[in-house]
Amino acid sequence: MHATLPLLQATDFPPIRRRRVETLQVNLGYKCNQSCLHCHVNAGPTRSETMSAETLADVIAYLEAGGIATLDITGGAPELNAVFRPLVARARALGIKVMDRCNLTILEEPGHEDLAAFLAANRVEIVASLPCYLEDNVDRQRGKGVFDKSIAALRKLNALGYGSADSGLVLNLVYNPQGPSLPPPQAALEADYKRHLGERYGLRFNTLYTLANMPIQRFGSTLISKGQFNHYMRLLRDAHRDDNLDAVMCRTILSVDWQGYVYDCDFNQMLGLPLVVDGRPRARLADLIGRDLDGNPIAVMDHCYGCTAGQGSSCGGALAA
Repeated sequence: MHATLPLLQATDFPPIRRRRVETLQVNLGYKCNQSCLHCHVNAGPTRSETMSAETLADVIAYLEAGGIATLDITGGAPELNAVFRPLVARARALGIKVMDRCNLTILEEPGHEDLAAFLAANRVEIVASLPCYLEDNVDRQRGKGVFDKSIAALRKLNALGYGSADSGLVLNLVYNPQGPSLPPPQAALEADYKRHLGERYGLRFNTLYTLANMPIQRFGSTLISKGQFNHYMRLLRDAHRDDNLDAVMCRTILSVDWQGYVYDCDFNQMLGLPLVVDGRPRARLADLIGRDLDGNPIAVMDHCYGCTAGQGSSCGGALAA
């Protein structure tokens, strides 16, 4: 039985609708050089899903049609995909802001020695996962030795100008709780990160994003195995705030998987809950070129409470920060 089946049932999550698409979030595939416990993608070194050149052409055609302000590239480790650099280069040539959801350690992998310089040359905004500023906590969640590699990668990025206020090279870090709990207040934790990483390692970054762990894929399976799934879902539901509904990311983001199918968000992608257009599911990005999705209903299930609980959670951090 699939570990996330408890989520796939009727929900009382409030119905919401899309606005105009501002951000195209593209998942290039699920292959990664890490296997993090909190990963909602279930990514890892043994995953083989990867975007083809044909699907890349559809993504570029969608971007060329206009209207997209931000391209948000994710994975897996998206940089492992052969289409990553061509996609970045084309989007930047179109004047589109590009974000790379980077696990940091990829910058230290053999064959990727020039990756940091490529990102800087194309002025790519980096959103880097660092779930704690303490070594033991990071290695427990992401694997032994990951913290040291992450620090080395951050030093490399800082040397290129990332994190400096006057460089224009934006480096944001991402925090995830260690277990089934909500993130602490974002502003206060950001101050702790900056103080500790600055004083201990001489590192700098722009903003810290605090994200709630989604009870799906690898993290959902862990909750079920420990008998914590129902407790965590109650926590999310009890902490729901209606005022977060206006800012949830699925209103203005369009998620695309490695095959070119579209979803309301990356979490729905992982659960196989497709964007439904005119009553027709399993739409492809190529079918939506020039299509206005404003007002289209968003597919919701119980996992959506993970985005509206407490201070809220999105790919851009807390909603109420």
